[in-house]
Amino acid sequence: MIDFPSGAWRKASGAARRLRLGSAQDLVTRTLARHGLAPGPADPGGAAGLSAALSALLGRMLPPAGTAQAPARHPEGGSFAESSFTCAAGSRRLRTYVPASAPDGIRGLVVMLHSCTQTPEDFAAGTGMNALAEAHRFVVVYPQQSRGHNAQSCWNWFSRGDQRRERGEPAILAGMTREAVARYGVPADRVFVAGLSAGAAMAVILGETYPDLFRAVGAHSGLPAGAASDVPSAFAAMAGQGSGSPDSPAEGPAMRTIVFHGSADATVHPSNGDRIARHALARGPRQSLQTEDQGEAGGRSFRRSTTYAEDGTALVEHWIVEGMGHAWSGGQPSGSYTDARGPDASAEMIRFFFAGRSAD
Repeated sequence: MIDFPSGAWRKASGAARRLRLGSAQDLVTRTLARHGLAPGPADPGGAAGLSAALSALLGRMLPPAGTAQAPARHPEGGSFAESSFTCAAGSRRLRTYVPASAPDGIRGLVVMLHSCTQTPEDFAAGTGMNALAEAHRFVVVYPQQSRGHNAQSCWNWFSRGDQRRERGEPAILAGMTREAVARYGVPADRVFVAGLSAGAAMAVILGETYPDLFRAVGAHSGLPAGAASDVPSAFAAMAGQGSGSPDSPAEGPAMRTIVFHGSADATVHPSNGDRIARHALARGPRQSLQTEDQGEAGGRSFRRSTTYAEDGTALVEHWIVEGMGHAWSGGQPSGSYTDARGPDASAEMIRFFFAGRSAD
């Protein structure tokens, strides 16, 4: 889910270097101890000890990788182009999928934020979102986190500088989205964002900081906005022991939100999905209708809670997929961090996003 910022270590010598390494290892060791882990034997005051502690920490943070990272295929006429975006807050590369069906009219735009260690190509293959873009005529933007900004390619959802409007990664991603909206003539009320794990945590932050840009959020195996402000609190939040208070209502309109989480997720505790849903509901209308249902899809059972506004619009959907771990529900085996069993999270998110919109 997270990693220490690259470039944090600079050349030093003597006592200063030993002090810095010792302090860093102490932080990592205390975080490991909180989660019942311990680094392997190493020199407690040297780089080898810190390396061992970081390795143990990353082994806890990241789930097993998928079987492949094949490039996503698309029909003739579709485009999956690579480009870059730069603004005052920084720059990132991205891939944009424009469906072959685009000449019939673009109906919307979905920003897809990958998880740690993933690439846009990998995420596109695993979620199958490009095929849905063809069927429903929307553009998909896949921003890419650089290893220069996070060694494990995680979005820095736990960093104070990446949780606020017009700052850090939210500013970059919002600017990237606005540019795509203008380029492809996307209707302003059909711009959405979704993500997995660290990507889901950043998607929730975008919904919180840019409610004027994004009209709905899809969070798969993620965490609520404000769940952490540094590395230790991030691990606590992932374990379901967060001390933050993202459940308090924030200013601004309610953000329509669809949440997916596996009941057996050992990387990001399922209680985080509950908190995302509760936070979204706290900003909704006082009068609402909630329904509960359960079913089975793809060999897995699920529970779903849906809250509706007075006009019948679904405000929040919260899916709990029984027995599923830290993976995209109903995903394709060609991508990493996917579980082919269970409801199709991609299709359900698109249904939720476009619900109530005109079928032009």
